[in-house]
Amino acid sequence: MAISKKAGKKNALKSGGTTKVAKADWKEGFKKKQVGVSDMTLLTTIDENSINDNLKKRWTDGEIYTYIGGVLISVNPFKDLGIYTDETLQKYKGKNRLEVPPHVFSIAESAYYNMNAYHENQCVIISGESGAGKTEAAKRIMQYIAAVSGGEDSSIQEIKEMVLATNPLLESFGCAKTLRNNNSSRHGKYLEIMFNTHGEPIGAQITNYLLEKGRVVGQLENERNFHIFYQFTKAASDEQREEFGLQGPDAYNYTSRSKCLEVQGIDDSNDYADTLNAMRIIGLSNQEQNEIFRLIAVILWLGNVEFQEMDDGNSAIFDTGITDFIAHLIEADSAMVQKVLTSRVVETQRGGRRGSVYDVPLNPAQANAGRDALAKAIYNNLFEWIVARINVSMKARSASAQVIGILDIFGFEIFEDNSFEQLCINYVNEKLQQIFIELTLKTEQEEYVREQIKWNPIKYFNNKIVCDLIEERKPPGIFAALNDACATAHADPAAADNSFVQRTAMLSSNAHFEARGSQFLVRHYAGDVMYNIAGMTDKNKDALVKDLFDLVGSSGNQFLQTLFSDRPDPSSKKRPPTAGDRIKASAGALVDNLMKAQPSYIRTIKPNQNRSSKEYDTKAILHQIKYLGLQENIRVRRAGFAYRNTFEKMVERFYLLSPSTSYAGEYTWQGDAKSGCEKILKDTGIAKDEWQMGVTKAFIKNPETLFALETMRDRYWHNMAARIQRAWRNYWRYKNECARRIQKFWKNNKEALEYAKVRDYGHQVLAGRKERRRYSLLSYRRFLGDYLDVNGQNIVGSDLRSACGLGAEQATFSSKVQILVSKFGRSSKLSPRFLIVTARAVYIAVTSEKNGQIQTSLERKIPLVTIKSISMSNLRDDWLVLNCNASEEGDPILHCYFKTELTANLLTLTQASINVLIGPSIEYAKKKDKKAQIQFVRDETITKDDVYKSHVVHVPSGEPPSSTSRPAAKRKPGIVRPITQGKLLRAGGPSDGKTSRPKPAAQPLPGKPTQFAAVRPTPVVPKSAPTPPTNIPVPPPPPHKEPEAELYKAKFAFEGQEGEISLKKDDTVELIEKDDNGWWLVRKDGQEGWAPNNYLELIPPKPKAAPAARSPPPRPPPPPSAPLAAIAAPIPASASKPAVSTMSVKSLTADASNKPVAVFPGLAPSNGSAAPWKKPAAVSTNGSSSSTPTSSRPSSSLGAKPPPPVAPKPKPVPPPVASKPSGGKLSPKPPIPMAPRPGAGAAPPKIHKPSAPAGQMDLAAALAKRAQKIAGE
Repeated sequence: MAISKKAGKKNALKSGGTTKVAKADWKEGFKKKQVGVSDMTLLTTIDENSINDNLKKRWTDGEIYTYIGGVLISVNPFKDLGIYTDETLQKYKGKNRLEVPPHVFSIAESAYYNMNAYHENQCVIISGESGAGKTEAAKRIMQYIAAVSGGEDSSIQEIKEMVLATNPLLESFGCAKTLRNNNSSRHGKYLEIMFNTHGEPIGAQITNYLLEKGRVVGQLENERNFHIFYQFTKAASDEQREEFGLQGPDAYNYTSRSKCLEVQGIDDSNDYADTLNAMRIIGLSNQEQNEIFRLIAVILWLGNVEFQEMDDGNSAIFDTGITDFIAHLIEADSAMVQKVLTSRVVETQRGGRRGSVYDVPLNPAQANAGRDALAKAIYNNLFEWIVARINVSMKARSASAQVIGILDIFGFEIFEDNSFEQLCINYVNEKLQQIFIELTLKTEQEEYVREQIKWNPIKYFNNKIVCDLIEERKPPGIFAALNDACATAHADPAAADNSFVQRTAMLSSNAHFEARGSQFLVRHYAGDVMYNIAGMTDKNKDALVKDLFDLVGSSGNQFLQTLFSDRPDPSSKKRPPTAGDRIKASAGALVDNLMKAQPSYIRTIKPNQNRSSKEYDTKAILHQIKYLGLQENIRVRRAGFAYRNTFEKMVERFYLLSPSTSYAGEYTWQGDAKSGCEKILKDTGIAKDEWQMGVTKAFIKNPETLFALETMRDRYWHNMAARIQRAWRNYWRYKNECARRIQKFWKNNKEALEYAKVRDYGHQVLAGRKERRRYSLLSYRRFLGDYLDVNGQNIVGSDLRSACGLGAEQATFSSKVQILVSKFGRSSKLSPRFLIVTARAVYIAVTSEKNGQIQTSLERKIPLVTIKSISMSNLRDDWLVLNCNASEEGDPILHCYFKTELTANLLTLTQASINVLIGPSIEYAKKKDKKAQIQFVRDETITKDDVYKSHVVHVPSGEPPSSTSRPAAKRKPGIVRPITQGKLLRAGGPSDGKTSRPKPAAQPLPGKPTQFAAVRPTPVVPKSAPTPPTNIPVPPPPPHKEPEAELYKAKFAFEGQEGEISLKKDDTVELIEKDDNGWWLVRKDGQEGWAPNNYLELIPPKPKAAPAARSPPPRPPPPPSAPLAAIAAPIPASASKPAVSTMSVKSLTADASNKPVAVFPGLAPSNGSAAPWKKPAAVSTNGSSSSTPTSSRPSSSLGAKPPPPVAPKPKPVPPPVASKPSGGKLSPKPPIPMAPRPGAGAAPPKIHKPSAPAGQMDLAAALAKRAQKIAGE
């Protein structure tokens, strides 16, 4: 298993390891078990009974949705299952249908996703018989699309609200309770939602199909009129009741004749409130709403107009008060209303009196028919106006990119009395079934043949013969025969019906038609239907008489005239279109729209006729399974291919999945689209039997394969984003690691730099007038100041502070010194003292014994203002005198190893007001007004320090007065520790020759125009003339020098643990690294690990023959860029000639076990260890390094820790093993902090010296302490 790019080496498995298996989730035991199969293409037996059994199992268990491939089968549960909540909706967002259980939300998600992904129009065709749940499915699809389509713009949100508001509004005006369904759609509706390029809805349009306007004037028993009539009569406001004379629904014939005023589960009052709210959302004004309800009242009152038969057989209005109120509502003349309802104006067309006009009275039957025709016309036109008004409000706000259409249309109907309305409804369903056959069965097989795809053909029933029976003109179909009958016998409906009966005899040649006298039978795909001819021709004409149009034209109500704005021209000789013509044209337009989109199918099934949630009518469902063609659909899905697309589309969609066709998101394939598509399918690892290449398209057998491709494509972008994020995080880790190294370097060395500045200031104070001690010029000599830690917390410093009474004063310098004390009658002698300097005075403290106790007391306090000068000799001694004003005590004569630092400190505190006197002798005031001198003599016999005797100091020769601090020692070149916190650099650096594959040139996508970025022309560089060969002979390369690795032999057996290496006696190992804690890193048989050094014994190297003498090769030219190791160890400028190296420059590989070294030049000792004033971190007994460094100062507050223990000398028996390296890993210890090289600039007179960092030790301080100890002894 490869090392994880995210987790690094920590998660890497050892070679030969197995892939980690995900642990089983215990929650899976509580998940609901699947009942049946969710996709019926997986059924073992494909017949109608097995399909029915599967649907029954799932419906009984509350699973109403089942798939057949991409087709959703829905069985109406007749109860609320709670499966349309927002929580459920979110589960289907962004998921393909195989990731979640079958649901109508999944169909909506698929249509929305495909629209955005493939930029193609989509449509959802919902079919099934009345009461199967088509309207509910359409509402849920709109709910889902509105929820997931996004868009924060107010206009987009407004469109969403309008789309959802169309449901309650059109349900009120277009749905009614029937024997089979309490909310049956009595019209067809095709809702097209328009989207922009971002997948946000920007508009919508509704197309209305064949409103069942006959329901306005009559219904079967236990059915109802349209919902709006009951909502309005039950919940209208008092103002409306007063204005329109409104009463309850039982007061009107059109609503009470069927004897069904209440419906279980329907609250008309609440629905009326929803209707008003929908009108408000759509944008209907109060005036428009008032006019709508005015016409609803007109229709209701028209139904109450009754006619009585007069003695002459003519009709008369029974209650003229009703007609007077109707005339008031439509703002027309009352007498004209009564005349239009009881008589008809007839104009003769033939004979001698051609053009004569007569008023023909109507009998009661004719008067009722005229009244009903007016009511139906008003409602039909009102419904179409509402649909048109909705379309105006939902007009697209911007350019439309794609469309999702939702078809909710009446289902197949078979009643006891089937007439013209059922013929039209069943005809539309035949057309929809034809689309289903064309798109899922016939076209599928034809395409396989055309594309030369191998598959097993399936027999199916093509219902085109039934559609031709109804709609064809030549030979004439049923609609054509109806039109001919209406044209030849237009005056008498009965005569027209008889003419149609005669014409049906010509249709008997069609096997799906039978003429049976006054009836005829059509064998539809859904079953055989017997139609009654009586009244068909009159319904097909669907025309108002001229008198009714005149009544509308005379009305003062402008809204009513708007509804009838397209009144036919009476002078036109062109036959107006019949109802059959209109439904045929509408169905053709619908088919054209659906064929332009990619369809999704929902086939709804009604489990019983009683709307029961527990009754499952097997016989009825088997019939629906048959006419829906589910069995053939399953067979086609099993035998065919679930997905196909052109090569260009496939490449455009999935070229990212193959490294051969893409690079960094660019299309790079240079071959044709077919070969590129085949390359993609091969590189993605899809089995060959899962896809086939046709002539122009690629075919994928199972939808799971397509979903896998889509998942890989989605994952590609996620992976690219993750790679960018990972690179960015690595860059920041790299950057932070660099910053941490810089900060660490600065923290470790900033104080040393400050001390170095003070030291350089000391050199300026001496000004080349005094010889220097060798130890004073060490490169690591630092002026730390408070050597006694008076400012700290240790006991010695606290006692001195208390004895001197410093209080809150801070010591700027403290050290042990010796003062020259005069003895009466004897030679003066040096006596130890403590010297403390503050910003105000110099304190000299002495330790004495009193009563057996050691006490420290203040011996003398010298204010800084009294010090006039400091006297020193010009030799390398450590003597100086503080020349004070005339004092009874005289001037103190001090012997101090840190004399230069003390002088620099006093000058800094006094703003350089003290003179520094340097000469061959020192003059001092022994007492007030008594001067004395101390002579300094050069004496080479003195081996150490200096010797005082009788006012003469014998001093050996020192360094020249012009000497300055030595430069930092050249550090030892070592293995550069690379930055491993980030992945900005490869392991081993960029020079290891590992480069990524070259970026291929971008290519235009198949079928797309070439769109390359402007390429900057590459300038032509002339080739330089070849260099002439020189006569200088090139020396042969030096012989290969094998690395000399130290080999050790194991003296004892050792059983290693994690991070250690096991040894047997006499095993030979190769030494890699020595560590001071007693553990060495060794290699045996290619395996590295830690072993105790006292278990190992060096194997003497074998002698090698001396190589022959060779002439030195000529000096090679300088390399273009120096390696990091060479930069880290520059050659001093003072070197006489450069060293010649025979090693080839190689890139360094990062290794966690390598010992870290400094990467800054000139700032580390030559042996690669820490700086001398830096103590290494102490190693605890458990092997872990302490992260707290120790202080080098005497009695430091951090406490000095002992140095690491030295491993004991091995004995004949196996010796004890030293403590293990930290953590048991190969890394021996934390990185050692590196010391920087101090700058050489002069410090300003006033220096703000920070506190000394922990972990530093001054070598000069250690030497001075040792000298004082020797002198004290």
